[in-house]
Amino acid sequence: MFYFVIFIQTAINTGVGIGAILLAGECLKIMYSELSPNGSLKLYHFIAMVTVVMIVISQLPTFHSLRHINFGSLLLSLGYSFLVVGACIYAGTSKNAPARDYSLESSNSAKLFNAFTSISIIAAIFGNGILPEIQATLAPPATGKMVKGLVMCYTVIFITFYSTAVSGYWVFGNKASSNIIQSLMPDEGPSLAPTWVLAVTVIFVLLQLLAIGLVYSQVAYEIMEKKSADVNQGMFSKRNLIPRIILRSLYMMLCGFFAAMLPFFGDISGVVGAVGFIPLDFILPMLLYNKTYKPPKSTFIYWINISIMIVFTGAGLLGTFSSVRKLVLDASKFKLFSDDVVD
Repeated sequence: MFYFVIFIQTAINTGVGIGAILLAGECLKIMYSELSPNGSLKLYHFIAMVTVVMIVISQLPTFHSLRHINFGSLLLSLGYSFLVVGACIYAGTSKNAPARDYSLESSNSAKLFNAFTSISIIAAIFGNGILPEIQATLAPPATGKMVKGLVMCYTVIFITFYSTAVSGYWVFGNKASSNIIQSLMPDEGPSLAPTWVLAVTVIFVLLQLLAIGLVYSQVAYEIMEKKSADVNQGMFSKRNLIPRIILRSLYMMLCGFFAAMLPFFGDISGVVGAVGFIPLDFILPMLLYNKTYKPPKSTFIYWINISIMIVFTGAGLLGTFSSVRKLVLDASKFKLFSDDVVD
């Protein structure tokens, strides 16, 4: 069970780390393209810049040392979400409003695969509740803190995720990009919202992505440093400092390399949701409950847990297949180290 959980946590944290670096690089590229439309720098150049920054800030030694960054991340989430919603409303009501098409794929199989990919992405979004759960268990009493943390987490997710998703789909229909800022700043024609609003939004997103990449990497660091660190020596002793710098730098370089090589943000979200968040949030808790409390097989709670495990095991397998399928289909259209992020 330990290695099962470690595998899932590692998949989640690595996937989120890759996605955060990729989108942060795209944000830099968006700003660069506005300032220098004919510039020679490519997406992978900006990903390399972000990776260097992440290597530096990843040296913050503990989860507790990130508490102020977490609070700033919360404010940034609310800030850029409200700015994006305002920009979408502005774009949708302006004279340059884009044509909207809300139709689905014509093929039934494509609809089915897209549905399960979407379920996996939504699982990835709402699966972020594992972070306040981890934080809440760091200091007793865990129960009260965990409930408050999860309520706060899901409130923020609901407000930010659905406000941007609904407003973005309303104005762009099925042509909405997974990075809605990219839709608001098309390659051809003028921006669909005031430039200053989009500039502030991009900066907010960039800073938020650095915070996300930093927070999600902590579990991976914890796993690595359980083997490499000597608990009998100080956190900043040469014995612990040098391995920490090397291991964290290598981990970030690995994430940056895959972000540059395979720029598939929407596909990565689907894979992470299917492989990581669905098992961790919808299967494992029910399994642990039945193992720990051992409710009789004749009880309602036992069979509810079994039913949830079966349903979400199927959803996870289908979501994994559909997400990987979409990743393969998108990969066939783009070369490695592409200059564009694939939705």
